[in-house]
Amino acid sequence: MAEQIWMLQTKRADFDGIARQFGIDPVTARVIRNRGIEGQENIERYLYGNLDGLYSPWLLKDMRLAVDVLKEKLAEGQKIRIVGDYDIDGVCATYILYQALKRLGGRVDYAIPDRIKDGYGINESMIQAAKEDEIDTMLTCDNGISAFSQIQLAREFGMTVVVTDHHEVPMDGEREILPPADAVIDPKQKGCSYPFSEICGAVVAYKLVWALYEEFGVSREEWLELLEFAAIATVGDVMKLQDENRIIVKYGLKKLGRTKNVGLRKLAEKTNLDLKNITAYHIGFVIGPCLNAGGRLQTAKLALSMLLSEDEDEAETLAQELKELNDMRKDMTEQWTAEAKVLADTQYRDDKVLVIFLPECHESLAGIIAGRLREYCQKPAIVLTRSEEAVKGSGRSIEAYHMFQKLSEVKELMLKFGGHPMAAGLSLLEENIDAFRRQLNEKSGLTEEDFKAKLWIDVPMPIDYIRERLVEELKILEPFGQGNEKPLFAQKKVRIRSCRIIGKNKNVVKMVLEGSSGMPMDGILFTDGIAFEEERKGRTLMDIIYYPEINEYNGNRSLQVVIRNYKFPSE
Repeated sequence: MAEQIWMLQTKRADFDGIARQFGIDPVTARVIRNRGIEGQENIERYLYGNLDGLYSPWLLKDMRLAVDVLKEKLAEGQKIRIVGDYDIDGVCATYILYQALKRLGGRVDYAIPDRIKDGYGINESMIQAAKEDEIDTMLTCDNGISAFSQIQLAREFGMTVVVTDHHEVPMDGEREILPPADAVIDPKQKGCSYPFSEICGAVVAYKLVWALYEEFGVSREEWLELLEFAAIATVGDVMKLQDENRIIVKYGLKKLGRTKNVGLRKLAEKTNLDLKNITAYHIGFVIGPCLNAGGRLQTAKLALSMLLSEDEDEAETLAQELKELNDMRKDMTEQWTAEAKVLADTQYRDDKVLVIFLPECHESLAGIIAGRLREYCQKPAIVLTRSEEAVKGSGRSIEAYHMFQKLSEVKELMLKFGGHPMAAGLSLLEENIDAFRRQLNEKSGLTEEDFKAKLWIDVPMPIDYIRERLVEELKILEPFGQGNEKPLFAQKKVRIRSCRIIGKNKNVVKMVLEGSSGMPMDGILFTDGIAFEEERKGRTLMDIIYYPEINEYNGNRSLQVVIRNYKFPSE
């Protein structure tokens, strides 16, 4: 396992003043400042922002153009095809646009590429199929910004094309290479006045629907019916839960609690989720993986069919199928992750950039396994699998290693690649794997310091300070996730009064801790209990990083700390 360094946030502000002004605890004020939130207006938006604070869709470049084009096509009764993508963001974006265009009376259908056969985004065969089906207009979502030649072909066939996307615009030096579409909506393009560019593809689609509904006089209520899908995609596509995204997710989760969508209700039943108490965590680790499982192992149309289904039995069958596919995906992931870890620990333990070839592994799992390896070793990890034409790979990186730039330095060894600082996808010939591994390691520029994971502490806080009121107050900072992490607190030399190992796998340690005032506090740690006791060797003092919560059991409420990390000081 990688070494972890404990780091303390040291951002400064008048915490007592902020606490008085907003009627919050100074501890909460410190956490807010640590999340980069400064100034009265921004703090107010962070604490109390609501749907009125969402940015106008008309601020997106080409929105007027796109609305005019679609309005004309709807009036003429032209055939419109939505081209989505096979992941959760693409599926939700397709759902949002399909439901909206149908609501406006459109002749609309959808196409989603097959992950293995088609690869990412719109391709020539999909355009050929659209021509044969006499499609007049193609509307992309969560893809299209880099599909220059494909969209050119569609235009040559006489089709109208509207692109909605959120990915980076391809560049030629300083010049943007935009696809030759009739309208291009992407907050990352130059000259776009949209104030927050970090929205996902489904939110871009949601904004287009907002503008269309405004144009057609459809009520705001109907538009809000689709909010939960924008929220699911935002969490599932791991967007930063900041600014507008936080508002979308906060209110989208509330909406999800009373969803009318039959498919989502059935999926919640199959995965034992209580929709009324759903959090971003449940989207990221339960609902999201199930929606993604279809696109990984079969077809993303499964998830879309489930979301579109209005028949209880059909929705239940599809939800069960997605759950089973995800269970299968989890088993396959565990098996191949274990194999990858063995290779990382034995053959490649001295490598700074891990390049692990798992020829028989399903190519759709490469990214998940690369992410697990990165966490395990705190090194950039690229997992390669054998596909029909070549070797395909997916990479996940660490802060110190800009993966896209580093791949650019060895681009002659690859057939194609793309990505950003923290993740990438690529393909190469099998005979180039060794040279690829060697050159990436020679050019890595990484030092031993870069392989130490940093765990950030928000506030050093004695457990004696914890009160139920503070724990409840910290909930206003939710939803937690990427870019708005759950706060972490720390205390040195907490006394362990008692300790027992529970759970059938002996993977839970229950403790009674004692603060400096002598007050007892329950503590819980999820870890290998036997290994913990061996490490403890009977010691009674422990440094802890924790999060406080209220434990409700059999109608009783008690405070407890969930321990995220610990060290035994020399006593």
